Amino acid sequence: MTDMLNYSLAHFDRRAARVTAALFLVAVLASGCARPTPGGEINDPYENGNRAVHRFNVAVDRTFFGDGDTRKGVIPPIPRPLTVGFGNFASNLGMPSAVLNSLLQAKPGPALQNTLRFAVNSTIGIGGLFDPATAVGIPADPADFGETLHVWGVGEGAYLEVPFLGPSTERDIAGTIIDMAIDPVNTVVNTREAAYINLGRLTAKVGNRQRFADTYESILYESADSYAQARLLYLQNRHYELGLEEETFDPYEDPYAE
Repeated sequence: MTDMLNYSLAHFDRRAARVTAALFLVAVLASGCARPTPGGEINDPYENGNRAVHRFNVAVDRTFFGDGDTRKGVIPPIPRPLTVGFGNFASNLGMPSAVLNSLLQAKPGPALQNTLRFAVNSTIGIGGLFDPATAVGIPADPADFGETLHVWGVGEGAYLEVPFLGPSTERDIAGTIIDMAIDPVNTVVNTREAAYINLGRLTAKVGNRQRFADTYESILYESADSYAQARLLYLQNRHYELGLEEETFDPYEDPYAE
């Protein structure tokens, strides 16, 4: 019993340390997020560096997935049923974080909806591999800490392209750090289980890249300026998610989804 208590306390201390460090980084990043954007223009003061990161990201994408012409990436195609299943699994794991962020934004309705969705998909949906919640009228209402910061009045800051992760902003990077810190995978399950879960999430991302290959490749390999195109699409869709713009085209929407 003592050993279990000591392990729990040590685990709690590690979680607290991660959250404290994340909050400190967020404070540092968010302090630079209030810079206004003159004339409504895109705020991209780090464009030269961002373009270098973009070239790196495109090279990584070409290595793993091919460039659309050869289709010879090092990762073999994942069957669509597996892609959908892992995608459902990853989405379901994001629900506890969405619930917390909805509460932080003083939105009890979406918090309750996501709680019900998580309960249904985690049980009837076999750990989230299936999505019966949508079938019975409980769709996801995503929320993240970047959105929470927006609700709290933190400015968007400069546009950033992050290695491996792709387009973002200073505010959204700060939000991502906190979301990682409060992620149940990092705070509840043990190391081995977390490794399996993160492998499932990674598989979902790979599957989505293959699933929407035509869209990704039209942006990365067919655009006259793939960096500017990716930046524009990210900011337009992010602003729509935050309610700052009218509905806009989502390049990653599944045309077969109901």
